[in-house]
Order: sequence, then C-alpha cells, then structure tokens
Amino acid sequence: MNFTRWSARLPRTQRRIAARADRGARRPKPAAAAGGGSVPAARGESADPSGRGEPPAAAPSDAAPPAAVPTLDGLSAHDLLGQVPALVAVVYGPEHRIAYLNDTYVELFGSRAPGTPAGQALPELRELGLLPLMDQVLRSGKPRTVKSRRVPAGGPATTPGPRQEGAAPGPGRSRHGYYTFTCSPIEMAAPKVVAPARPADERAGAGAMDGTPAYGTPVDGSPVDGSIREGAIRKAVAVPEAVAPETVAADTGTATEPVRGVLVFGADVTDQVESAERLRASERLQREAAVTLQRSLLPQGLEQPDDLRVAATYQPGGTDAAVGGDWYDVITLGAGRTALVIGDVMGRGVRAAAVMGQLRTAVRAYARLDLPPHEVLQLLDGLAAEIDPHQIATCVYAVHDPNENRLVYASAGHLPILVRDPDGTVRRAAEPTGPPLGTGGWLHTTGSVPLSPGASAVLYTDGLVERRDKDIYDGVAALERVFAGATGSPQVMCDRLIRALGITAEHDDDVAVLVLQHPARTGHDAELFHNAALELLGGVEAAPRARAFASGVLASWRFPMELRDLGVLAASELVANSLQHGTPPMRLRLRRTDRRLIIEVTDGDEHLPRRRRAEPVDEAGRGISIVATIASSWGSRRTPGGGKAVWCEFALPAG
Repeated sequence: MNFTRWSARLPRTQRRIAARADRGARRPKPAAAAGGGSVPAARGESADPSGRGEPPAAAPSDAAPPAAVPTLDGLSAHDLLGQVPALVAVVYGPEHRIAYLNDTYVELFGSRAPGTPAGQALPELRELGLLPLMDQVLRSGKPRTVKSRRVPAGGPATTPGPRQEGAAPGPGRSRHGYYTFTCSPIEMAAPKVVAPARPADERAGAGAMDGTPAYGTPVDGSPVDGSIREGAIRKAVAVPEAVAPETVAADTGTATEPVRGVLVFGADVTDQVESAERLRASERLQREAAVTLQRSLLPQGLEQPDDLRVAATYQPGGTDAAVGGDWYDVITLGAGRTALVIGDVMGRGVRAAAVMGQLRTAVRAYARLDLPPHEVLQLLDGLAAEIDPHQIATCVYAVHDPNENRLVYASAGHLPILVRDPDGTVRRAAEPTGPPLGTGGWLHTTGSVPLSPGASAVLYTDGLVERRDKDIYDGVAALERVFAGATGSPQVMCDRLIRALGITAEHDDDVAVLVLQHPARTGHDAELFHNAALELLGGVEAAPRARAFASGVLASWRFPMELRDLGVLAASELVANSLQHGTPPMRLRLRRTDRRLIIEVTDGDEHLPRRRRAEPVDEAGRGISIVATIASSWGSRRTPGGGKAVWCEFALPAG
C-alpha cells in the first residue's frame, strides 16, 4: 500500500498504525526453516517456541538487528601503548635494554636507539631513581610504584644518551611536572633463530640426503663442525631479542625461553599534586590565622601576684592539626587574692579560637565581681550555650587566698589539679565538680585543696596527657611522676613538663600548662610580708580600739607618716561602716606585702556596700567614697561562710 497517498486522509493515530503496517509489508520475509513450511509471522500467526501456547514477548516491529561487536584481535601492542597519554617504556634483560618507547615518552625525553642499556640511554630514569626499582622488579617479579616524582621543566638536566639516527631530542615540559611511575614485570617472547636465505648457486653446491648438498657443507663437500655452523647462523642473522615471534616464520627457527623485562608506566599527576599543594597552602594560611588569633586572645603577659609565682606556656598542634581552643589566665582579685583559669573549647580552627576568646573575656568580667568559683562557672555555662549551642568547653576556675593557704576551685568537666607539697608528695584535687560548659541545667559546686608555703600546683589541658593509644588517666599518672621531681622556677617547670611528656612541634593537639608556686619566704623576704588581725568586740567603742591598733601596727612596720595616717583613716571608715550596717562577728585585718598595704574588715552581713554620691545635708554615706578616694583600689565580696569582706589597698612607694 502506498502510505503517502492515504496519509492525509487518516487521523494521527491511524496514520501511525498504517505506517507500521506499510513498513511491515515492504520488509523482506525470512526464508522458511527446513521442513517447517511457511513462517508463522508471515501468515500473521504467533510463533510459540515453547510449545505451551504462550505467545512470545512482543518486540518493536521497527527494531534494528544488533550490530556486530568489534574485537581487539587486530590491535597490536604498539597501537595500544602508542595512544596512551602516559609515559610508557619497555625494557628487557638485566641491563634493561630498550625495547619500546611510546610517543608520549619520546615527545618528553626524545627518542632512543632500541637495544641500548637504559643506564646509558635513559638518564632520566636514573635521575628519577627508577633504575634500582627496576632491578627489584626484575628480581622479585612483583610490581613497584613510586608516587609524584618531579620532572623539571625541559626534562632532566643530564644530557640524554644515544638516540636513533636523525632523531631530535624531545621538547620536554614547559613547566615542572609530577609523575607516578609503576614498574611491572613482563615476559616477552624470544625471537627464533632463523637461517638466512642463500643464493641459488650456493644452494646448488650444497649436498643433501636426496642429492642436494646439506646447508652448512662447503662446496668441496668437506664436513663442517656443528658449533661452527650454529655460530655462523647466529652471526649471519641480526635479529634483536625483542622481535615479536610473529615476525619470524615458525618453521625456520627454534624457540627459546621467554625474555623477562619491565614495563615502566608513568601517569601524569601534575594537576593533582598542584591541587594538593594549593590545598595545603590554604590550610597553612588558615592555620596561621588561627594561631595568630589564638595567641592574640591569650594574655600577652601574666599578672604576677604578690604571694605567688606564676608561669604558663601554650604550644599549638603540629602542621597537620588545626589549632584548638585552649586558654589560660591569671587575674588579681584584690586583697591579695588571685584567680587562676584554664580551659579547653572542644573543636578546632578559627571558630574554636573565637569561642575561647569570648569565654576568656567573660571570665575576666565575672572575676571582677569577686564571686565564688562555682558561681563564675554557672554564669559561664549559660554564656557558652548562647555563644554556640553545638560547642562545649571544659574549665577550671581556682582562687588562692594567702590568708587561708588554700586553693578554692570549681571544675567544669576538666582534668584534676595536681598539687605538690613541700615534701614532694603529689595529690590530685577531687573529681570535676560539674559538667562541661554549654550543657546547661546543671549546678556546679566548689571544692578546695591546701596550698601551703613551699607548695606548687599545675593546671593543664588534655593535650598534655592524652594519647590515642592510652587511657587519659595513664597520662595523668605520668604527669604526677614528672611533677613530683620537677624543681626550679615555674617557667622551668613548665618547660620540663612539656619535654618529659614528649610534646614536640608535631604534636597532634595544642597544649596549655599553668604552674604556680606559693614560695616559703625566709630572711629578708619574710620581713616584707606581715599579717595582723583584731577581733572587733562590743559596740561603738570598737572604733577607737581599731584606730589605735592600726596606728600601732603601721608604725611597727615602719611606714612613712603620710601612709600611716591614710591607713588609719581607711581602717576607721571601714570599721565604722561595718559597725553601722553589719552584724557580728567582725574582724579587722592588716596585711603588707613587698608591694602594697591591704586593710580588710569582715562581718556577718551579706549586703555588699556600694559607693554613692552623698548630698550636702546627708549625715552618712561618705565612708566608702572617702576610702575609694584615698586608696589605690577597693572592693567587697561575700565570704563562703556567710557575711562579707570589704577591703582597700595602698601601693607602697618603690624601695
């Protein structure tokens, strides 16, 4: 049927059906099978090969028969290796003689004459350190790989060995490149020894069993020795060992053992190496930025209290480890008291360093309130959750009071403080008194540990004692042993702890260590540190007794008259304020160090005084203002047993 004639009159669906019918009518019918009669498909019947009456799977009527799949039988090794965009060299024998170089190799290093030893003709392999590797491959029969070997721009500097006649040297690379070389053992079929063709007159003179002279027999018919004949054959046939067997007629020679060789394959990994180098450079810049940020957020110089000697050290992790969030701080609280802080933000990089900086700033602000350690951590806990709810931090906040010779502390999931007594005994502080910062909803408590004169203490982060293959408390035990024998100044002790625990520049975590000593003072130093206290009993008559006591003590300490008068005035105002607004028990304490005079009054009332502006007609409210005016600094705090302490300080003149 001529479909073109009727297509315009048919609807779209009928038009497609008619088109398929027309193509089926014009398609040639297959020949009928022998003895099978006509083909069922030609009669419009369905074939049932299974014989069970089931119709066969429907197939598109216009599906083309599958095309024939090509084979690789016609490709030679030269065709395959020559098109590979990698360096390919085939060598054979113990001297690694050249059998084949592909086009990529020739373009980079230049062509070489086949059969030449690689040590002479391929100096680039020697410069790349591949010749010893090829010897190992040839001996062991196992492949070897070397990664990212550098090929200088223009190829190796060494002048290449002998090349093929008329061949120009390779142009080399316009920039430095990197190649990963794989040396694989291979076996090549040895060529067969072939007898050379002889002229007709020479063959006519040779004898044979059928009347024709045998090959190798002289014209005069005298016999020839077999070894001489074989030598003559090998000398006459100039066939290289690496010639493929198919180039020699199988019926003209004798096969020998396969030749062992090495296939050198060099893949260009320049882009990967340069990408990795750019990534390392970027990581290095980020790490330097994080280290700079970390060090800028740490204290640039530690405050040195009157009664303690303090030193600290921070060491960032190695080049493969990002900077963490370790920090430390020393804060003078006034009245001779000192706060010591160390913490570790979980996580690494700039983000951890930024969180650490915010926490350290907050600690200093909360410390100025002179709160108990557990209250400081309670405030930090809420702040850490606000800064980043997905990061937590461990922290120890400790306060040293020289009047009590104790270290009062609170720990938020941090490692225990170690204290060494004057006799060398090392004690651990109790377990953490609360969970890490940022967990929220937990109450921290306060603990204490004695710190008598002559004792030392160390606060540290987990980078000092934690190892991947050991329990962390094994590291704490090792630190105890080292700390028991550490002597010298706090800075010397810090350095010794770092070295003894194997902390190097390549350590996988950052480390912070804070060492403090409470020195036992003797001789002239002991004369510069004094304490004096008076219990304030009775009513208003305690004020004149307090003034007389302060005057006598300050005179015995040989203070100048001006400082003595200021000290007596400050003591009188603080005692009067306590008598008016406080409750018993009350005490006046005077303390001097080598740098300051401290006057402190305690009572049983918890209401802290505040400085306010008194009106001209007011009869009270000027005591704290007077103290703040004449003293170097003043402050107040709540005491652990209930009550408060109000203090002021006077800086002593130099000398």
